Formats: sequence, structure tokens, C-alpha cells
Amino acid sequence: MQVSFACTDHGLKAPRNGEHSKQNATSPNSASQARARFRTVALIARSLGSFTHRYHHNLKESTAKLTGMKYRNLGKSGLRVSCLGNVWSHWGEKKTFSCLCQVAEQLMTIAYESGVNLFDTAEVYSGGKRSSLVITTKLYWGGKMQLEYVDVVFANRPDSNTPMEEIVRAMTHVINQGMAMYWGTSRWSAMEIMEAYSVARQFNLIPPVCEQAEYHFFQREKVETQLPELYHKIGVGVVSWSPLACGIITGKYENGVPESSRASMKPYQWLREKIMSEDGRKQQAKLKELTHIAEKLGCTLPQLAIAWCLRNEGVSSVLLGSSNPTQLTENLGAIQVIPKMTAGIASEVDHILGNRPHNKRDYHH
Repeated sequence: MQVSFACTDHGLKAPRNGEHSKQNATSPNSASQARARFRTVALIARSLGSFTHRYHHNLKESTAKLTGMKYRNLGKSGLRVSCLGNVWSHWGEKKTFSCLCQVAEQLMTIAYESGVNLFDTAEVYSGGKRSSLVITTKLYWGGKMQLEYVDVVFANRPDSNTPMEEIVRAMTHVINQGMAMYWGTSRWSAMEIMEAYSVARQFNLIPPVCEQAEYHFFQREKVETQLPELYHKIGVGVVSWSPLACGIITGKYENGVPESSRASMKPYQWLREKIMSEDGRKQQAKLKELTHIAEKLGCTLPQLAIAWCLRNEGVSSVLLGSSNPTQLTENLGAIQVIPKMTAGIASEVDHILGNRPHNKRDYHH
């Protein structure tokens, strides 16, 4: 199970000197009452039934004046999330605990001050292994932000040994107990998501509002042909991950595998083999061509790749897996590229990639 949350201003701002004890002493009752009212309204809203097309025109993108960050609804729910979300990945780096915590805090600060309000805290961003270090870091963040609930809890990968009704009932219980406001899926097929929705409607339970899916230049089928139908029919949005394909799209592997790169590490032998394969070399050739488009737009290749993901109306947010402040700052700059992603530019990208899936209808802007 992985947990993601959209933090509010109240949740993220650190108390000033001397305010912490006062705040704790005077605010619990009012804060609890506010949360209770919010949960009640949300539950009533959910009980009114499924989303209909007549509300779709209200779900428009908005832009923050101070940061330029853009916000979209999470699927067709009422939760507004930043178009770019933050995931901290140390990918097996050999650093001390205190050093990793320091980097984590730097990344969260940069992201938050840039308008990011979606932070993914799953325990699986350490080279594919569950790490007590990442869990501890998650608790460290939670203690700093004083959160008593998360906005979204994700069921990561379906459990074939558990009936769908039990899964949906469990997620509904988590929400009804006030531990989360919504739930979503991660790496589920469109058929499994539809089954969860059907079970929720049959037993008066709460359906998922979004799916976390891999989406980038070289992975398009699911997000562009399967999930759009769910978005328009039942309101399930997409939070996409790996927009740079584990670093492949950064261009760093154009001339092989650098010693300091992720693909050079032992746990990522599969990535190295993928890069050095014939398909991998063809991908690097296409990325070289895409670099010319990026230069024309005045951005970097990673920024182009991230903005390209957000051209899709069904994508609510793109998770950025940055391991240092420089990477994160560059990736956040993709927000400035989104307005430049015209139909003409998208067509140029499609022509170079040559892998656009055949759609029944066009779901892009």
C-alpha cells in the first residue's frame, strides 16, 4: 500500500518559535470540527451518484499568480492538485540518514514554494525495495506537517488473492474513519478499475477517483487509449509517474551509461540492458531529434517531456521523481512550457516518436 497526500497551507507551514505549544493547546477542537464538517460534506456529495457530463465544463485548469503553478481536479473529484507532484527518490544512494533527511527537506521546501501541493510518500522509492529509511523519512515529514489524515490513499497493484469487494470495503472504511478523503489505484488495469467502480455502486461504497500509471514518450498505450474512457464515463483521472522513463529521457545515456548514473548501479542491471539494447539505441536517436524541438521552445528535453505528458486532459498531475534540488528545479520549469505545447508541436513529437496509439476519439487539448 502506498500513500499520497495533497498538503494544505495549514498542514505544511512550520510553526514559528513559541507557536507550536499554543497552537496545540487551542486548535484541536476547532480543527477536528472543521475536518468533521468537510468529511460530512464529501460523503454526502459522494452519495449523490456518479459524475455526469454536464459538470465537465466546470473542471477547468487554474494558475497560481505568485508561482505560476497550474492546478487541475483529481479526475472529476473536487480535490484540486498541482499539475506537478513531488516524489523524493534516493535510489540507493550511499548517504547518512541525516544527510538524506536534509535533502528530503530541501526538496519539499522547493516544491512547496513552487506551488506543489501533491506529495507522494510511498515506501517504494528506494531502488524497488521497501526501506525502513524511507518509512522513517515519511514519518519525519508527517511529524513536521502535523497531518492527521491524508487526502488520497492508493492501493498499489491489485491483490489477486483478495476479492474486489473486500478491497473496496477496506478503502471505504479508511475514508469513513477519517484517515483519508479519497482513494485511488496504482498499476491497475482499466478492467480492474471498472470492476472496483461497479462493486462500489452495487454495495453503496466509495469508488476510486484516480489511477497512478506510467506515462512518457515511450509508454503511451494505457493512458491514451484505455484510461480516457474511464475518465469520461466514471470520472477516474490519472496521476502519471516516470515522465522521464527512469532517466532515459534526460539524454544522459546518449553516449552510453555514465558511472554515476542509476543504470550503473547493480539493482538497475535491467535498466542498463534496456538502454544498451537495439530498442534503447533507437530511443536515444529519437530523443536526439526531440532535443531540437526543445531548443526551439527554449526548454530542456526533460521539461519538454513533462509538459508533453500534461497536454493530455485526463492527466491530473505528473509525479516528479527528483533526487536533488537541481533536478527538481529544472523539472518544475516544465510548467512554463505547457502553453507552448500546441497541436503543431504535439504533431511534431508524434511524427518523431512514431508510436501514437490509435484512439477512438481524440482526448487531447
